[in-house]
Amino acid sequence: MTADIHSLSGAYAVDALDAAERAEFERHLAECPECQAEVASLREAASQLTALTTTAPAASLRESVLSGIRTVRPLPPLTGVATEPEPSAEAPVAPSSPDGARTVVPLRRRPAAWLAGIAAAVLLAVGGLVWSPWDNGAPRGPQPVAEQVLHAKDAQRFEKTLDGARATIVRSPSLGRAVIVADHMPPAPSGKDYQLWFALPGRGMVNAGLMPHQSGDTVTYVLQGDAKDATGAGITVEPAGGSPAPTTTPIALFSFS
Repeated sequence: MTADIHSLSGAYAVDALDAAERAEFERHLAECPECQAEVASLREAASQLTALTTTAPAASLRESVLSGIRTVRPLPPLTGVATEPEPSAEAPVAPSSPDGARTVVPLRRRPAAWLAGIAAAVLLAVGGLVWSPWDNGAPRGPQPVAEQVLHAKDAQRFEKTLDGARATIVRSPSLGRAVIVADHMPPAPSGKDYQLWFALPGRGMVNAGLMPHQSGDTVTYVLQGDAKDATGAGITVEPAGGSPAPTTTPIALFSFS
């Protein structure tokens, strides 16, 4: 086990310890409020990475990452005792012991360093994120559908207030797509889902998908189907998994006229 068990808080937060290390760290964690707070903050930050929007990486990404690596100074290995190590910002040196040896004091990795590592791992795993620590201004790949709709030149906004919550549908006729942005929307009742609908001429209300479960202050979702010919949209509360047609009175109706 490492000489400084506190330094394992980041690896524990992202499930990067082996069984023996995990067991020993969890025994320590039960008695260390500082590590408990750090693990909680790191897990919360790591969970937010799943909300980042993915996109195809730029063609220059690999080259910029490899060139950037040459400018990054790696941390030295953490050791228990070293004979006459060179003082450095990464490894503070304690006063000499009676036998003349100096002890390297291991540094704890702070959350910022772990978050950079987590972000880098996700970047490489999914093939590129909209943001990356190596962003050098190179052109990005195609925008996700939601971003295309929200920034379309012909984007139309339709807003409703629902008991303190706000739901905004943005439609781009040229793209034939629509996006809903819900702020402070409470979770659907137990065993229920919020279902979205398009009003289409001659077809009535047509399923446009289920809104994702609320996990924060704002949820953004691309409605399913072609929004170009739709005359409006609606939100209903349906049994979990949705219904082929609305079974309740809409809690919100949007007219696109």
